[in-house]
Amino acid sequence: MSYCLNPHCPKPENPNDVKFCRTCGSKLLLKERYRAIKPIGQGGFGRTFLAVDEDKPSKPRCVIKQFYPQSQGTNTLAKAVELFNQEAVQLDELGKHPQIPELLAYFTQENRQYLVQEFIDGQNLAQVLAHRGAFNETQIRQLLNDLLSVLQFCHARHVIHRDIKPENIILRSGDSKLVLVDFGAAKSAIGNALNQTGTSIGSPEYVAPEQMRGRAVFASDIYSLGATCINLLTQRSPFDSYDTNNDTWVWQKYLKTPVSNQLSHILNKMLESIPVRRYQTVDEVLKDLNQHSQVAVTPAIKPKPISQSTPNSPPAFISPSPSQIDLELEEMKTQFLVGNKPQANKIQPAISTSQPTSKNEIDQELEELKAKYLGNNNP
Repeated sequence: MSYCLNPHCPKPENPNDVKFCRTCGSKLLLKERYRAIKPIGQGGFGRTFLAVDEDKPSKPRCVIKQFYPQSQGTNTLAKAVELFNQEAVQLDELGKHPQIPELLAYFTQENRQYLVQEFIDGQNLAQVLAHRGAFNETQIRQLLNDLLSVLQFCHARHVIHRDIKPENIILRSGDSKLVLVDFGAAKSAIGNALNQTGTSIGSPEYVAPEQMRGRAVFASDIYSLGATCINLLTQRSPFDSYDTNNDTWVWQKYLKTPVSNQLSHILNKMLESIPVRRYQTVDEVLKDLNQHSQVAVTPAIKPKPISQSTPNSPPAFISPSPSQIDLELEEMKTQFLVGNKPQANKIQPAISTSQPTSKNEIDQELEELKAKYLGNNNP
């Protein structure tokens, strides 16, 4: 099917093999290559369509975003234009990252602005939460490691996303990687931009307090990611996990499965309302998060201590137990004697003696050897 992009078309559905809408006559192909198939979303600033790229033999799927603000107020319209343009600029500046949709095209056609980007096949985390239930600690750790690296990439390029929430994180079907989408609210942090008060952008449940006042910083994204995590752990709105009377988070009371104290500490620090008390960089969060794996590989049983050498002693070694020494000495003794007689054919004395070695003499020598071997550990 081809879907007509004219917002006023009464019957937008068309066959695949036509180039113009049969109802309103509008052109169905954007830039002679992108064909809309069906609408997949609509917001206050525009509409989103699933599409195919007819210019490529494989006809890969893509997403068309059409700028179509519902409100026509002067200020609102100006802000809508700014945000739409901003998303194209941010996606273009971020370049190519495997967990950020690639910008394919940005243009105007028939007096309407369009943005075409890579299609991400999968469910967003709000849908995953509804279908599979609350996340556990292992899943949250995987999520943090996956998404923090994406934020690291964005922040290194001076981009603050400003709208991190479950709906803007897609679990990609092909490789189960998390993809961060919707950069319409993203803000550049270059130059004096961070010092300028801007418009409050983002979903209130997940927005950091300073961002609500129009002063978003890199740590604002960290706060929003923390709020996303407690939503996934509790299946509750972050608003419902905060005690306003005591000014404290109480999300632990609503956990479906318990989490470690270490993860609780990390999430609470991500959610600090005062920015300076919060993690300032993604690297700081990753450092604390990865301490868990370092603790996990520590051996549960410590190796035996190695005895320290004295100045006149041979190199240190792991001292065997007295019972082991007794066994070894008994074996040596049996090599000397067979039926209480020395074995001349097995061990030749270094200095020949006229008298055969007696059993008592052998016992005495072995005891002396044992004393030297054990030293201070002699039982």
